[in-house]
Amino acid sequence: MLYTFLTGPGLIISLIVFFGGLAYRLAMYFKGLDWRLERVAYKPYLAEGMKGGLHSAYKWLIPYGTYGWRAQPFFTLCFFLFHTGAVLVPVFLIGHNVILQERFGFSFPSMSQVPADILAVATVIGAILIVLRRIALAEVRILTTTYDYCILALATLPFITGIIARLHIGSYEFWLICHILAGELMLILTPFTKLSHIALYFASRWQLGADYGIKRGGHRRGPCFPW
Repeated sequence: MLYTFLTGPGLIISLIVFFGGLAYRLAMYFKGLDWRLERVAYKPYLAEGMKGGLHSAYKWLIPYGTYGWRAQPFFTLCFFLFHTGAVLVPVFLIGHNVILQERFGFSFPSMSQVPADILAVATVIGAILIVLRRIALAEVRILTTTYDYCILALATLPFITGIIARLHIGSYEFWLICHILAGELMLILTPFTKLSHIALYFASRWQLGADYGIKRGGHRRGPCFPW
């Protein structure tokens, strides 16, 4: 049965590619850091770099927690609408955790269906708003390619198919299979596309914070970053 394969060997393959690929991308990112090019003494001042890096990553995870977020209030709203559901629903949805328990013998704490539905809808709305912003603003539109729209569609499709299945529009079995296929396709393609920012976000934010903390004396200025 297709469902059995997708929630068994298919899921295992998807997770191996996802986590293995992201681990490789992270390793290559940090391996590529060179103090001679960056002019940052990462190893001798690792403690200062860690403080600055962690603080930078943390601040950018808070809505309107940085000057950069506050300078673009509409984009910040779109970003967090999309990403909050995109992170929380796959991990804490009760249906996903049932499969984890059956296949791997563990599960995460599960949220009830109503907040999961709200977050899934918010994710789709966030994606739509992001697309509209890319179309409406010339400075963003000129930088946007078909590839960018495809990546956003890839990340949103599991939520659209999941909502359709949840509402029992048409054949539930058909949309459930589409939902699982969309989710596993996203997992497999993530390390090879811009979706790798799932992990590389933290690497780049850490690097910027570490650079500031070490080279620009940020560790002597406390939790004050100029961004």
